[in-house]
Amino acid sequence: MPGDKETLRQTVWDDLEDSGAARFPFPPHGRIPNFAGADRAADRLADLPEWADADTLKANPDAPQLPARRGALDAGKTVYMAVPRLRDERCFYRLDPAELDDPDAAATVSGVDAHAEQVGPDAVDRVDLVLVGSVAVSPAGARVGKGEGYSDLEFAVLAELGLVDADTTVVTTVHERQVREGIDPDAHDVPVDIVVTPERTIRTDLPFERPEGVDWTALDDERVAEIPVLERFRS
Repeated sequence: MPGDKETLRQTVWDDLEDSGAARFPFPPHGRIPNFAGADRAADRLADLPEWADADTLKANPDAPQLPARRGALDAGKTVYMAVPRLRDERCFYRLDPAELDDPDAAATVSGVDAHAEQVGPDAVDRVDLVLVGSVAVSPAGARVGKGEGYSDLEFAVLAELGLVDADTTVVTTVHERQVREGIDPDAHDVPVDIVVTPERTIRTDLPFERPEGVDWTALDDERVAEIPVLERFRS
């Protein structure tokens, strides 16, 4: 339930801050929190066969996944990041390392707009692996974001276009303190296949169904009107 998720978010944000595990930007509250060891988690992720096999990624723009985005570009992988709130018709940034003059800057949320190509959804390639940020995640693969729903919505948009499906690997990197039991997902939540912390890799058993597209029942007319690609799908 939403209230339970909000309680969990506050608990995790408080725990990261109080324990000293949180890293810049501060406070961790209200965001996908950065954490101590995010670079080690990215290194562990890079050792996975699913990562090695992936040529094209869709990644979130948040600070804790920056080492993984830079690692992907260093490895020659193409990375797509969503335009904030999917607010434009060209709602994705395409980061092709062969075309970037400054890949390190392009991988940052502050630099992507200046360095990466902005493309419409029809120009996005088939995605091999999806990297998501999390506030909390269970060993079974249920994920809690910061509460705005855009990560799940971005996946749904790609699913509508046939660019991701039930077989697409979804991974998240988190601190051990963000791994929590007993998370109950909503119908539109995208579960994760692999949880990577600085200390371990958890392969989930995914007892949850993965959404096959946009859950229109979870969107009101105002939100659809704010997102051009959703207006297009509905038309």
